[in-house]
Amino acid sequence: MQFTQQFLPEVYEKEVERYGKRTVSGFLRMVGAEMPMASDRIVWSEQSRLHIAYDNVITNGATKLRIPVAGNDFTDKDSCPIGPGMTLVVSNGTTTQKAFVTALTDIGTTTVTSVDVSVKVYDPNGTALDANLTSAAALNIFVYGSEFKKGSQDGGTSLDAKFKSFENKPIILRDKYRVNGSDVAQIGWVEVTTEMGTSGYLWYLKSEHEARLRFEDYLEMSMVEAEKAKITNTGTSAIQDGIEGSEGMFAAIEERGLIYNDSDFDGAGGLSQFDDILAELDKQGAIEENMLFLDRQKSLEIDNMLAAQNSYGAGGTSYGVFNNEEDMALNLGFSGFRRGSYDFYKTDWKYLNDSTTRGSIGDIEGVLVPAGTSTVYDEQMGQNIARPFLHVRYRASEAEDRRMKSWITGSVGGNFTSAADEMNVHFLSERALCVQAANNFLLLKKTA
Repeated sequence: MQFTQQFLPEVYEKEVERYGKRTVSGFLRMVGAEMPMASDRIVWSEQSRLHIAYDNVITNGATKLRIPVAGNDFTDKDSCPIGPGMTLVVSNGTTTQKAFVTALTDIGTTTVTSVDVSVKVYDPNGTALDANLTSAAALNIFVYGSEFKKGSQDGGTSLDAKFKSFENKPIILRDKYRVNGSDVAQIGWVEVTTEMGTSGYLWYLKSEHEARLRFEDYLEMSMVEAEKAKITNTGTSAIQDGIEGSEGMFAAIEERGLIYNDSDFDGAGGLSQFDDILAELDKQGAIEENMLFLDRQKSLEIDNMLAAQNSYGAGGTSYGVFNNEEDMALNLGFSGFRRGSYDFYKTDWKYLNDSTTRGSIGDIEGVLVPAGTSTVYDEQMGQNIARPFLHVRYRASEAEDRRMKSWITGSVGGNFTSAADEMNVHFLSERALCVQAANNFLLLKKTA
């Protein structure tokens, strides 16, 4: 600013908040929890499926089903969960037959590549598989029971319970704000305000506060976006120098969750597309209550879809995750609706709309997060634990808490730690995100 005349201009002292609320954090606070940990590695295990089913089966003739070893949970006929005496449903989606297992045979010369399951079909036209099944490129099969003749001496297949083990590691986030002693003593003419209500004429206070807000956003954004460093052929980290990364929410859903590409919920087939999602949820954990965090476009699409059905928030929504209080859901920015046996709570996610974050890209349109908790076995604690499906673990002990740590160095502001005529405000956190039961999460993506 330059004063080129002797007259005092009309000065607006207050800073104009042209971008409104600029922070994007709050997502994890709504859907998860934060818990301390004392290790630099998190390991947990999740249940496997209870029943036996395979979807990559072909036929070997009219009386044998061939199941490949690759991608399945067995290595040969002895470890195959299917055994003689079991009864199967065999289908290509249109033709279905019931079959009785008589024997298993390993296929492969030096190593077993697949297992042939010999069957006889419960059919008045013979014991061979239907021609529609033998000509199919892939079959679905599952075990529905067993049958043994009178006087059987031994029967059944002993199966050990299986689980899947997952792990993640925390990352260390750091930032700082630095100001020299002269600027700390300088009074400004602009009255600054911050998102936390701080106001005054000391400009450095605003800069320090914005550094803190930005770092708090980074804490959440890192948990959403983090990626593990890929391992090279030599078994080392692709990044090296101790930078290994971590598994964030998007990476976990891409790896272990559900993905729906290019949805159009307010189009002609919008409701059927949404029902496709319900059908997939049925195949997974069938968690009744789910939260939808959406960008503006996808949120409006669902509004239009529900308006066309004249059922927005009508009657059936239970608001169980909000202590059955509709007002609580509305105060938190959620609107609820029910479809099938599922309750959905929808809200806009600022992170997907902000032009300085995911809003500048637009490839992710929303995420579905199951509400409630999952029971998993914590291998470090040695017991079953109930945790939110989505939660943050941060490093802490009796001597050190690294959830959100800040300290000041320098010689300014009454803190004399060095001869430098400056004040340095340091921020540090060490944390990781746990996405448990990721098969119940859904990512809405735009590819075209």
